[in-house]
Amino acid sequence: MDTTRSLEQTALYREARRVANRKIGFYGHMVVFACTGLFLFVVAGPFVTAVVLLSWGIFLAAHGFFFVAAPILRGRWLADVERRTQTTVVYERRELEGRHARSIEQLSASIAHEIRNPITAARSLVAQMGEDPSRPENVEYARVALEELDRVERSISHLLRFARDEEIDVREVSLVEIVDSALETFRERIARGGVEVVRDLSEVAAMRADPEKLRRVVINLVGNALDAVDGAGVPAPRVEVAAGVNLARTEVWLRVRDNGPGIPKEALERIFSPFHTTKPTGTGLGLAISKKIAEAHGGTLEARSEGEGAELLMVIPKSGGAAA
Repeated sequence: MDTTRSLEQTALYREARRVANRKIGFYGHMVVFACTGLFLFVVAGPFVTAVVLLSWGIFLAAHGFFFVAAPILRGRWLADVERRTQTTVVYERRELEGRHARSIEQLSASIAHEIRNPITAARSLVAQMGEDPSRPENVEYARVALEELDRVERSISHLLRFARDEEIDVREVSLVEIVDSALETFRERIARGGVEVVRDLSEVAAMRADPEKLRRVVINLVGNALDAVDGAGVPAPRVEVAAGVNLARTEVWLRVRDNGPGIPKEALERIFSPFHTTKPTGTGLGLAISKKIAEAHGGTLEARSEGEGAELLMVIPKSGGAAA
């Protein structure tokens, strides 16, 4: 602390001495200028004196501006810029704190809504069971109550996963194997729904990433695409899974596209917000977690929808990016 202050004082002293030397030099020059002018006036007359002093005076005026007036103006300008910068920084900090506070409020409200509703439903069902333990409907009530409590547990589990900064285990992986493994988990559902899955992974090379977390992203994206075509009753449901590398071969991209009804514009703007979902049994954290995983790898996850169908595009560095 004392060393830093001493260095600052030394720098200020040197700058003050440099400015003082410039001013002394300028004033000394003025004295020489006046003496020379007086001498020429006496010896050579007014005409010669005027010519010499005019040409010399232009140089002296420039000298005076750069060595006397310029430092003063520069100091005032820097002080004004610093004052404006401080004002801007304070404003931006307050704006950021305000956005952060609003985000926390929205997230808290979403959490409360997501957990309160199923708990209230389960509590109501248990209360009805307690009023008449012999009612035949109690078995159904118990089943529904357990489903609601499972929903709460699932929401909390996803929330903890979203909030926790999990370590990224980067290693050499095969995106083709990861995609095939993720598709295998939906094999029965795909066959049952008659969904045509188009797989185009021919240009994918080896890359570095966390295989388990990357598989989680693919499962979320494919699962959302299947939900879109299943829930809408599309006559010929179709899901496309494609991957490749950019022209510089520095990034790997993965695209999952469906031919469902698409995503409304207002929903598209909030699709990665925690707890935002249009599914009756969804937690609204799948895409938020997927985006967080993509960003942890130094990449991006974007959603697009124009008319019919929706497309999710993930791009991550081939070398693992931020995770590496």
